[in-house]
Amino acid sequence: MLYLIGLGLDVKGISTEGLAIAKKCKKVYLENYTVDFPYSIEQLKEVIGKKIIPANREFVEGLGIIDEARKKDVCLLVYGSPLSATTHITLLEEAKKCGVRYKVIYSASILDAVAETGLQLYKFGKIASMPKWNKEKNFTPESFIDIVNENNSIKAHSLILIDIGLEFGSAIEQLIESSSGKVKIGKIVVCSRLGTKHRKISYDFIEKLKNKKVDAPYCIIIPGKLHFVEKEVLEKL
Repeated sequence: MLYLIGLGLDVKGISTEGLAIAKKCKKVYLENYTVDFPYSIEQLKEVIGKKIIPANREFVEGLGIIDEARKKDVCLLVYGSPLSATTHITLLEEAKKCGVRYKVIYSASILDAVAETGLQLYKFGKIASMPKWNKEKNFTPESFIDIVNENNSIKAHSLILIDIGLEFGSAIEQLIESSSGKVKIGKIVVCSRLGTKHRKISYDFIEKLKNKKVDAPYCIIIPGKLHFVEKEVLEKL
């Protein structure tokens, strides 16, 4: 049987059910290509109490884990919520096709945690992902700013999830460059390591934040039209 288990946002964020299942599985894999973890594999191993095998994109998308799940209990640990990436949904669809039983154990995700900013969740628009640019290879996609522009048209907040390995200073540079002539950006919200004891939330003009030290994982929010309660909470940050 295949288990897809959400880890939540901190090293001890896994649910009681998820922990019990992980302990009984013959193999425990950790999906390690969608986020910069705020803790080490060794720390997680102490919580799980078992050997943890790192699983890269090639392994997960290769669907070898499905073959293993035909014969024994196998779990894939995923940071945050287990179905936040389309790869994981594809994994479940493949399990259905192959007649392999599966179960999803949910946990907290960044989509829950951003409410700590004071911004109302139902006022968020489409979620955007910011990839790491490589100008030498002419790889500078700006689809994330198009989503921000679309959200702005309905006065919705924009949550931008940051690609693994993209440092904060570079992310801000990409945001400034891509928004030029397209979107006027004033104050933004920066959330770092939400759900952990090291969590930080900042709210200021983009130019004032660009030199700030921000630890991964982090996300950027471009607020839409603010309710007066949202504004009061943000200004206190």
